[in-house]
Amino acid sequence: MSLRLLAVHAHPDDESSKGAGTYAYYLERGYEVMVVTCTGGEQGEILNQQVAADPAAQRDIGGYRRGEMALAQQLIGFQHRWLGYPDSGLPPEGTPVDPLSFAGLPTGPQVAALLRIVRDFKPHVLVTYNENGGYPHPDHIRCHEISYRAWELAGDPNAYPETGAPWKISKLYYDEIFNPARVAALSDWVQQYEPESAHAAYLAQMHERMADRPNHATTRINVAKHLEIRDAALRAHASQVEPEHQFFFLPNHIVRAAWPTEDFRLAASRVPTTTPETDLFAGITAQQIAAAATPAAAAPPAAAAVAAETAVAAPGAAPAQT
Repeated sequence: MSLRLLAVHAHPDDESSKGAGTYAYYLERGYEVMVVTCTGGEQGEILNQQVAADPAAQRDIGGYRRGEMALAQQLIGFQHRWLGYPDSGLPPEGTPVDPLSFAGLPTGPQVAALLRIVRDFKPHVLVTYNENGGYPHPDHIRCHEISYRAWELAGDPNAYPETGAPWKISKLYYDEIFNPARVAALSDWVQQYEPESAHAAYLAQMHERMADRPNHATTRINVAKHLEIRDAALRAHASQVEPEHQFFFLPNHIVRAAWPTEDFRLAASRVPTTTPETDLFAGITAQQIAAAATPAAAAPPAAAAVAAETAVAAPGAAPAQT
């Protein structure tokens, strides 16, 4: 029984900062993992001074980032698809995005493009961003919008029939990797065991800044074994990260001791499951896999939604969309 995970991200580098350890974890277990990158990241600033001095990066940052993406893919081993849209950039508040960018174009063709990938790859689990995009970047929000529509429509034989045979995705998750509980645990560990560490003040500041944020994570994947390859994949995106930036690269002995997991929110499920979970595929059986490829009988939209899907939210979180 081949189990498959599809992760949909906005830009090259997002897959490595938001789930690369989880992809490595499942690949090691024989699962299939595919990453979809919606844009080429052409509007991204060069955040690494060594790369900024490279004429190739100055001349063609989009092409440079494609090369970085290829290296990250090689390191982790996932399959990869580009959705093919231009990066929208992050304009000043109140300024509209370019109407020909990913976030400026109509969603319909984008949903169709993603559905073609979903119906071909047939994932059991879909991972993407929450309603706010994880943070309010226009491309991250649009990534959520089309991913959620793909979750809703992939199993509907009447929706975009030209994109392939229907396929019901079993579970939908949102990335919750940078959550307040994680920051608190890392800060507390360093304060207790390495109070003289150069990371102590930085983590304490992050802890204070995030203390009032809700923690929506329901599912934790132990990636302790995969931290080094995760870091290597992120460093492959050299234009976007300083190689020793504290936000991304805490010493791994601290991470293993204090919080060795990548965390996600179960946003919706079409299979029975209970939270908290330690497996994105919890509840998925061989019978449910077989049923995923069988189009549902026609039903009124409200009845079909109730019959087909169970929405799940973390305690205190807003209910997942249905």
